Amino acid sequence: MNQMRVSTAHEAIMANAIRALTMDAVQAANSGHPGMPMGMADVAAVLFNRFMAVDPAAPKWPDRDRFVLSAGHGSMLIYAINHMLGYADMGMDQIRAFRQMGSRTAGHPEYGHADGIEVTTGPLGQGIATAVGMALAERMQNARFSGDLVDHFTYVIAGDGCLMEGISQEAADMAGHWGLGRLIVLWDDNKITIDGSTTLSTSTDQKARFAASGWQVLSIDGHNTVEIADAIEAAREDPRPSLIACRTIIGFGAPNKQGTAATHGAPLGEAEIAAARKALGWTSPPFEIPEEAATAWRAVAKRGHAARLAWEERLAASPRAGAFTGALAAPDAARLGDAIAEYKARLSAEAPRLATRKASEMALEVVNATLPNMIGGSADLTGSNPTRTKGMTPVSRDSYGGDYIHYGIREHGMAAAMNGIALHGGFVAYGGTFLVFTDYCRPAIRLSALMGMPVTYVMTHDSIGLGEDGPTHQPVEHLASLRAMPNLNLFRPCDAVETAEAWALAATSADTPSVLALSRQGLPTLRTAHSSENRVARGAYVLREADGARDVTLIATGSEVEIAMKAADLLAAGDIRAAVVSAPCFELFAAQDAGYRAAVLGTAPRVGVEAAVEQGWGKLLGDNSAFVGMHGFGASAPIAALYQHFGITAEAVAAAARNLI
Repeated sequence: MNQMRVSTAHEAIMANAIRALTMDAVQAANSGHPGMPMGMADVAAVLFNRFMAVDPAAPKWPDRDRFVLSAGHGSMLIYAINHMLGYADMGMDQIRAFRQMGSRTAGHPEYGHADGIEVTTGPLGQGIATAVGMALAERMQNARFSGDLVDHFTYVIAGDGCLMEGISQEAADMAGHWGLGRLIVLWDDNKITIDGSTTLSTSTDQKARFAASGWQVLSIDGHNTVEIADAIEAAREDPRPSLIACRTIIGFGAPNKQGTAATHGAPLGEAEIAAARKALGWTSPPFEIPEEAATAWRAVAKRGHAARLAWEERLAASPRAGAFTGALAAPDAARLGDAIAEYKARLSAEAPRLATRKASEMALEVVNATLPNMIGGSADLTGSNPTRTKGMTPVSRDSYGGDYIHYGIREHGMAAAMNGIALHGGFVAYGGTFLVFTDYCRPAIRLSALMGMPVTYVMTHDSIGLGEDGPTHQPVEHLASLRAMPNLNLFRPCDAVETAEAWALAATSADTPSVLALSRQGLPTLRTAHSSENRVARGAYVLREADGARDVTLIATGSEVEIAMKAADLLAAGDIRAAVVSAPCFELFAAQDAGYRAAVLGTAPRVGVEAAVEQGWGKLLGDNSAFVGMHGFGASAPIAALYQHFGITAEAVAAAARNLI
C-alpha cells in the first residue's frame, strides 16, 4: 500500500496551486499567515503526490496516513490541499470564507470542524507531540493486528517555533526512545519567526538535538523535488523516527517579500500578489485552479481510494476483523456499568478505609478487565498514582504489544501523546501524575477539551493532604483552574464507591476528557448502603439528609466530605439539623435540571468545605453562605497538623454553620 509514488511533471503546478489559494484566501480575509504554506508548498506537493495514502471519500479510514500540520498558523496549506483532494466539506466556498464566522476554515486547523484535519494545532509544539502519540498507537495497533491491517505513517510539518517550544524535546525524546520509525517530521527550516531572524532568539543546533534523541536527521533543499522525495523515501526505510530539515524560503514566490518576516502573519497585498503570480507564471484568476493542477491533486485521491479498497478487502478476509472493528468502537458502557455495580456492592459491604488513589487502582482492576483496549501510563509516578493494574505490561520499542506506558518525567508530553493515542483510534488512554502538575500538562489538557478527546487524567496527591512535601506539591488553586476549563469533567471522589463511579463515567465518556483528583491519605467508605445507581453521574447528591427541615447544608468534595459528616454530628449534638451534600463533579451537577439542583442544595444557609481556594464555588453556595478551605499556599508538615493549622476541621465547619443560623 505505501509504495513510493512515481514522480510527475505536475508537482510544480501542484505547489503553486497551494501558493495561489493561500495568497488569495489570506488577502480576502485580510488576516492570516501566507509565509509557511508558500514556503512549504513544494514539500507538501511531493509528500502527497508520491507518498500519502488518504481517501477523501473515507476520511476516517483506519489505515490512512496521518498528516499533522504542527505549524498550525499555516492552516491554508491544509485547507488548500484538502480542497484540491476533493474532501466533500471543503468546497471553494470554504476557501473564500477563510477565517470567517461559521466557516470550516478557521484561523488554525480545528479537529472536528472539517474532514481531513487529524488534530487541532496552533499552540506551537502540540502537533509534533500529539503526533508521537499517533505514531505510537500505530505501532501498538500493528502489534495486535499485523501489517495487513495496520501499516501507515505519521507525517508532520513543523516550524522553527514548534522546535523552540519545550514540549518538542519531550516529544523527540519519547519518539526516539520508543523507536517510532513511522514518524517523519518535515521541519520548515526557514530561519524566520515573527520578530525576524531566528538568530534573535536561538543558537540551538536542532539537527544535533534530534540526533542525540535517537532520530535519523536529513537535510535538504526544500524547493528541490528530487531531494525532497529522496529524503522522505530514506526516512520511510529507517527504523528510527526522522527529522528532515527542509531549508526553505518563507513566502516563496513573493518576489519582494519572500525570505522576510513580512510574509509570516499578514496579507501580502494586492501589488505583491500580482508580482507573485507573474513570478510563478500563475495566470488563473483568484480562487480558480487550472485543470492541470486539479487533475494532479485528484490523482492523489484516486490512489488513496484504491489503497483503501484494497485494505477493506484484507480486513474482510482477516480472522481478526471483528476484534479490529471492535477496538475502534465506543467502550461498552453497559458492560462496564454492570461490573462496577457489582464491585460497588462489595465495597459498601466491606467499607474499607482507603486513599482514593488506592481506590482508583482497585476500580481500574475492574475497568481494565472489562474494557480490552485500555492503555495506561504515568509520568514516572506509577507507584504513587497508582495506574498499573495486574497483568499490564510495558510498551517499549521491543514490545509494542504492551498496554502500559512509562512516559518518564514528561507530564506535558504525556498529555499530548495521550491525545494522539485517542485521535488515532483503537485505544482508550489514561495517564497519571500529581494534581499540582496539571499546570505542566495544561496546554494539552485544554486541547483534549477543545477536541473532545475522552482521555482520563489520574491526578493524585490532590490537596494539602499530601503532607510533608510542602506547598510546591500541594495544589490549592488547581481545582478552580480546571473547573474553569470548558468541556472538562473534574471528579473529586470522597471514597472508594465514588471513585469507582467516577471511573465508570470517565472510561466511557464520548467526547469529554476527565480529571480524577485523588487523595494520598486514607478516607472512610461513606457510601455503606449499596445503590446500583451511579450517583456521581448527577454531579452532586444528598449523602446525609437532615433529621427534619434543614437548618444548614454542608457541601464538600473529596477528603473533606468526611469532615463535613463529622461537623454534621457536632451540629446535631446542639440540635442543629444539617444535611451533607457530596459534590464530586461540579460540571455534571450544573448539567442537571433546575428542580434536581434545588432539591439537593435546599434553601437553608450553606457551608462549602474543600482544601482548596474558594473560586468556583459561587453557584453552589449562593449569598447566605460560608467557605472553609484554603486562602493561600500550604506548608510542610504531617497531614493532621496541616488541616488543624489551616482550620479545615469539623469544628471549624460547625462554627461556620452556627454563624450563619
